[in-house]
Amino acid sequence: MAPNPSLEKNPSLDRWLAIGPGETVAVRSGKVDIGQRISTAVAMLVADELDIDPARVETVRTETGLSPDEGITSGSYSMTQTGEAVRRAAATARRHLLDRAARLLDVDPATLEVDDGTIQSRATNRQTSYWELAAGEPFGIDVDADAPLKPRAALRHVGTPATARDMADIVRGSPHFLPDMSRPGMLHARMVRPPHYHARLEALDPAVPDRLAGEGVRVVRDGSFLAVAAEDEFQAAKAAQRLAAAAVWDKGDGLATGDIYESLRRNQRVSLPVVDGAPVEAPVPPQGDPPDGAAVTLEARYERPYQMHASLGPSAAMAEFDDGRLTILSHSQGIYFLRAALAETFAMAPGAIRIVHAPGAGCYGHNGADDAALDAAIVARALPGTPVLLKWTREEEHAWEPYGTCMSMDLRASLDPGGKIVAWSHESFGDTFMMRPRPGPDRIGPARLLSTRFLDEPLDPPVMGPAMGPHIGIHRNLDPLYDLPGKRLVKHLVRGMPLRVSALRSLGAYANVFAIESFMDELAAEAGVDPVAFRLDHLSDPRGRAVIEAAAERLDPSGADCPEGRGRGIAFSRYKNIAAYAAVVIEVSVTDAAEIRLERCAIAADAGEIVDRAGLAAQLEGGAVQAASWTLHEAVAFDRDGITSRDWESYPILGFDNVPEFETVLVDPGREPFLGAGEATAGPTAAAIANAVHAATGLRLRRIPFTPDAVRAAALA
Repeated sequence: MAPNPSLEKNPSLDRWLAIGPGETVAVRSGKVDIGQRISTAVAMLVADELDIDPARVETVRTETGLSPDEGITSGSYSMTQTGEAVRRAAATARRHLLDRAARLLDVDPATLEVDDGTIQSRATNRQTSYWELAAGEPFGIDVDADAPLKPRAALRHVGTPATARDMADIVRGSPHFLPDMSRPGMLHARMVRPPHYHARLEALDPAVPDRLAGEGVRVVRDGSFLAVAAEDEFQAAKAAQRLAAAAVWDKGDGLATGDIYESLRRNQRVSLPVVDGAPVEAPVPPQGDPPDGAAVTLEARYERPYQMHASLGPSAAMAEFDDGRLTILSHSQGIYFLRAALAETFAMAPGAIRIVHAPGAGCYGHNGADDAALDAAIVARALPGTPVLLKWTREEEHAWEPYGTCMSMDLRASLDPGGKIVAWSHESFGDTFMMRPRPGPDRIGPARLLSTRFLDEPLDPPVMGPAMGPHIGIHRNLDPLYDLPGKRLVKHLVRGMPLRVSALRSLGAYANVFAIESFMDELAAEAGVDPVAFRLDHLSDPRGRAVIEAAAERLDPSGADCPEGRGRGIAFSRYKNIAAYAAVVIEVSVTDAAEIRLERCAIAADAGEIVDRAGLAAQLEGGAVQAASWTLHEAVAFDRDGITSRDWESYPILGFDNVPEFETVLVDPGREPFLGAGEATAGPTAAAIANAVHAATGLRLRRIPFTPDAVRAAALA
């Protein structure tokens, strides 16, 4: 088995599994389920390794101190880390329990068979069960990372249809989500925000807090941090409006304005060459002239704006501070990192803070969940002994969440007379993606949380250094999987950009793959070669070739059978060059109003061994839908006075009326390692749309989003 950081950090079997009461098996995971159905897949893996019905598997809500610490649910690592760890834990538990059964029954372990937790010997017909053997006691052993797994032919649940574990609660409308929860004596809290990041509270009319207090509303102030809390939620919302009207803010210089793409080029930056997917501390090699023998050299620039997570539900958290201990319900994707940041913020021992994950406003990346948890904790500490449910408003979510950075990509390539690429250069410019509240020196964890910059003793937001690991941040998927000679790859971490940023689904891969795969089509056209053949001519990886061919078989990218007025485009990548392979073919039409309509979409993907087929397909298709929304609609707007994209009108997203018809092919490689699929289709979708628009109209769109105005501008250029 390949090294697994989750198991290395949490070796004890008891951190992962418990033979529970009621003839159940409790499974704990440090990765949270935010719609990727990890809990469903985990239950299927455990059920197969233990030979029990999946209904007996209880997936326990992730909680600090009890669940294994697996860092952050990100990077498409849920299956590669948690899935593999839990499978090995179950295999270890099965072997351990069968050894105990053999001793108890005085039989050869080879004679034992398991049927839904009942262990019986073929030799004597004597039997016992997991629950009798465990007797509620811990295992007291470590997971054997090399514990033998059941052969694939013996698996009954893995790869078969399954219903998501939380689907029943969702369909029934039970109070499943964090914003719907209630506690006796609970107060509802709302924030009062400044106009923008740099504004500070200058004055507050004291009469208003006094009047609110007389009406039973609690006002919490710490420096420029302002919040209200009340028993009635509507009363809290109205009180926040009244307090906002009483606040006077020093706006300072406001947000820096100007062309963000010019800022990416003009501002101070850290520039590093990228070799084999990772930056190196070395001078950036000069561009140089095209190589001898190059028949043609093309150059192109591609751009993406700031974009939101745009969670359909605003962020929320519940907090209670009692007897020196802090308990928080949060939809954070990294509860241990959040606990460490809160412990530093409040000068508390980490063990005095308990964070329980609760389903909330889902996203893939770093939205407002961690910030809402801090907000709720500040209010709860001011009102000890009282549960506080704090909800962000839609306007807050849009205006205050950390965005995905704008990026700019410069590509240049040369072709030989035979149409083969003989030189390749790719430079990517952007701000950091690495602002989750990870602990570190100089209180960097708390400093990454929004409200710490508004407290009476504020923290300045940190200036991040370049991420140096392979395929992280700006340089994720900057290095293409294709067999390209003479690659010159450079990342530029740009300083002094105007907006707060952090991790957004796929990090830099979305923009980098959009650029690479758009450019591959431009090069194919210059070479006079079919875009599928051109890609295959430059790709030796057999699994990559297989997904390209499978997608093209479902929906011919050449458009030979395409209805008149439509066009098709193809794009491909392997996420991080180590995770899932995905090829996307999209068919589009462009209306007289210059609107791009998504008609059909074929996805072919290889994500390693398939456990939950429906969950895997949902991840691939959901990623394509989100990327299509980014590509066609989404861009954060702002001016000197703050963010102006504060609702669904000023920040439109893809509607149900423009979701294409999907055909998704899951390439099953057998028992190959899990690869992780959640972010695999983001970049290919953007490029496939761009290539399809070009096929339909002859227009090459290189700046996202492809709005009707952008289409008209390209037509007039």
